[in-house]
Amino acid sequence: MEKTNVAVGLDIGTTKIVAMIGRKNEYGKVEVLGIGKSKSLGVHRGVVNNITQTIQSIQQAVQEAESVSDFSIDEAVVGIAGQHIRSLQHSDYITRPNADEVIGEDDIEKLINQVYKLVMLPGEEIIHVLPQEYKVDGQAEISEPIGMYGGRLEANFHVVVGQVSSIRNIGRCIKSAGLELGGITLEPLASADAVLSQEEKEAGVALIDIGGGTTDLAIFKDGIIRHTAVIPFGGNVVTEDIKEGCSIIEKQAELLKIKFGSAWPGENKDNEIVSIPGLRGREPKEITLKNLSKIIHARVVEIVEQVFLEIKNYGHEEQKKKLIAGIVLTGGGSQLKHLKQLVEYITGMDTRIGYPNEHLAGDSDTDTASPMYATAVGLLMNALEKKARIFEEDTVFDSSSVISDDVSEGEEGKEVPPATRLKKERKSILDKWSEKLKDFLDNAE
Repeated sequence: MEKTNVAVGLDIGTTKIVAMIGRKNEYGKVEVLGIGKSKSLGVHRGVVNNITQTIQSIQQAVQEAESVSDFSIDEAVVGIAGQHIRSLQHSDYITRPNADEVIGEDDIEKLINQVYKLVMLPGEEIIHVLPQEYKVDGQAEISEPIGMYGGRLEANFHVVVGQVSSIRNIGRCIKSAGLELGGITLEPLASADAVLSQEEKEAGVALIDIGGGTTDLAIFKDGIIRHTAVIPFGGNVVTEDIKEGCSIIEKQAELLKIKFGSAWPGENKDNEIVSIPGLRGREPKEITLKNLSKIIHARVVEIVEQVFLEIKNYGHEEQKKKLIAGIVLTGGGSQLKHLKQLVEYITGMDTRIGYPNEHLAGDSDTDTASPMYATAVGLLMNALEKKARIFEEDTVFDSSSVISDDVSEGEEGKEVPPATRLKKERKSILDKWSEKLKDFLDNAE
């Protein structure tokens, strides 16, 4: 089996670390070859707070994935989330020296690089610069300006910012676990790739990814990402509340939540009781399911209201910004019973649970298609895309070196051969950024 088309996505979460190995089959669907999962011990609310434990957890997940798939892992695309992530809107423009030439990749790259020079707060760094729409000489709402004439190129950007130290800590963990950093992707974007359809992104949709330590939000409209946010609460806070409210240990609280938990107290009758064994021969505890769901309900309402506030901040009540496709819930926390109904009740928007099965090959394991693995599937898709792009560039490079010398390679006003044009395909800003991070980590040795 060829190793070139195999890639790895690594989801470093607060409750679990997942390494997913896969490749694309002949129909362009993702075939998962192996999954490794380990308990995440050194991560709190999406941020690494114990390097040694995180490295051990990563190695454990990677080894498990390797033994299941019979592939060795040397590089992975990693997801980043955490309460330090924030996003902002920014507009910028460049004036082109020659308006008689058509706009090319270089102009867009120049504009994007200009945004990267924005001055951030101390200790912050730009992770993603995502163009929203362009303006050429005042003509607005242009989604792809390449090939147009114009002197002034302007664009609105969605800029995602994170803390340098947190990002470097993740890089350090990956490197110490014996892996190469293939790239860094914002987790809500990875989850969106895995569970949303293009139609939903066009119509307008809010993706809510409820993880263990954080709840991530990504809003799309007209096929473009419009808003992202990370809320520092997730499923773990619910477990914590059950533990405190029922005076039981965390393990029991987690099991209670999964087996009997419901976000809607009205569903449980007063006489439904669950008995929990006491510790070390103590008397068993009896807990009414009504009380359990009241505890869960209170916390989940708080999380959903915070997310809804972010959706309002984006401005979904304006006619132009309406989210027609409503809300999609994913992540491990979305499996809580009656959560969909509660979200619909609070927000008044259509809601569905997002499963990452749309892009998976038909014979995939049912476990893989669980909302729990949405981010890992998205990261794997991202890694496969990167691999394909590099492979394509290499092939194009080989063929372009064969092109006869009489075809000019992009001198002013002359035709550029299609192969070379392909080869100059826009390098993802993130690729460049991860290269910078790699250099930094190498120098820090």
